[in-house]
Amino acid sequence: MDLKKLAGQAGQFLTRAVQYTEEKIGNAEKTELDQQFETLSLQADSARTWTEKLCSGAEAVLIPNPGNRMEDMIFEKIEKRRPNRLSNLEYLGLDMVQAGNDFGPGTPYGAALVRVGGAEQRLGLAERELVSNAGQGFVQPLRRFLDTEMKTITREKRLLETKRLDLDACKSRLRKARSMDSQSTAEGDLRKAQADFDRQTEITKLLLEGVRSSQAAHLRHLNELVEAQATYYQQCHSIMVDLQKEMASLTPKPDEARNLSSTATTNQSSSIATPPLSPSQDKKEEGGPWRRAKVVCDYDATNREEMSLMMNEIVEYMERPGGDFVTARRGNQTGKVPSAYIEALDD
Repeated sequence: MDLKKLAGQAGQFLTRAVQYTEEKIGNAEKTELDQQFETLSLQADSARTWTEKLCSGAEAVLIPNPGNRMEDMIFEKIEKRRPNRLSNLEYLGLDMVQAGNDFGPGTPYGAALVRVGGAEQRLGLAERELVSNAGQGFVQPLRRFLDTEMKTITREKRLLETKRLDLDACKSRLRKARSMDSQSTAEGDLRKAQADFDRQTEITKLLLEGVRSSQAAHLRHLNELVEAQATYYQQCHSIMVDLQKEMASLTPKPDEARNLSSTATTNQSSSIATPPLSPSQDKKEEGGPWRRAKVVCDYDATNREEMSLMMNEIVEYMERPGGDFVTARRGNQTGKVPSAYIEALDD
């Protein structure tokens, strides 16, 4: 039974190949589809082509590194969670914070590096949120459209072409039939082939008509992309405006720079006669002396009296009554911070 079926399929493939070849060389007629069907087919092809370009372009903008895009595609194919990579801005920010702590967060340059590094890290985090939101809201839905609806249409169009070749082969056999028996057999085959072709034409046509209705969903996905980008650029603008203000307060004016230079020279000459004070001899203020501490977790200030912290930066602190908060300072910045967010380095 399997051999007969295999032989029948081989015969169909051969018949279709012969029909296709004869059409190409002009020795056989070809059944043409109606103009509406051809128009719908061209619109579907255009939709697939442009959707593929839009997906590729958006992915290139969101993930510029081709290697990372390839890695994400592989993880998606094997249905595994892709790695949580830091952005280039976050790597730059980490280096700046570490450099600022190494140079000394109490120096103008060190303090500036820490602040700029923190801003770069926040920019990088906002960028990662953009990639995630735009990917989920725009790229992934369009990819699903290509992988489901468009692949189904391609498969049904291919099947329709097969039915069309079978129909035209039956027409050719009917024209070539000489005996009454062969004509009767050819007519029966032709009726069946015509019915199969008409049914497949209707199925494919319905799918093609659905392509235009999918544009309403694609418009919503496009709005998701715009919203994600608008949020991202608004966050970036806010971060950079705040950073500009902080940098303006950290950067000394020309007159101040000259005074600082003069003071540094005076302090240098006086240091020959007077040894430097140890931390325990530092000037005491209300609540005790200033001590050094390492920040163990990021902290965002909730009011003007508090100061934001970046993890791993070094600050100075002074105990406050109550114990839940301490007074911290970084350069010329001073404010309250929770005592749980810092770890003392020297007592």
